[in-house]
Amino acid sequence: MSDALDIDALWEDFHRVVNMTSAELAAWLRVRDADERTEPLPEQAGTETGQHVLAILQKRRTDLTEDDLRVMEEVVDTVTAQTDLENEPAAEDTGRRHRLMTLGHDPLKA
Repeated sequence: MSDALDIDALWEDFHRVVNMTSAELAAWLRVRDADERTEPLPEQAGTETGQHVLAILQKRRTDLTEDDLRVMEEVVDTVTAQTDLENEPAAEDTGRRHRLMTLGHDPLKA
């Protein structure tokens, strides 16, 4: 996926499904990993994919790597497969919401 039009389309799709800001995602990853006994360093909180999404949100389109593009495709595909963006899950579906939030998508966010 090195064609500029493909990258532009992926960039738009990624930012459509990732509806949390980098600050919101960073806070969520820290909360998600908080434990009574131990807590990772803030920059190490969350899953590897969650951390990669956070890094992508802090980049310009021109700074994307092939690895970034791969993760962006995975996130778009995963969120799209698990969510009908016109019919988001109810608040009771906490497990699914939390999994999607780890990827930067909050289903309850307007």
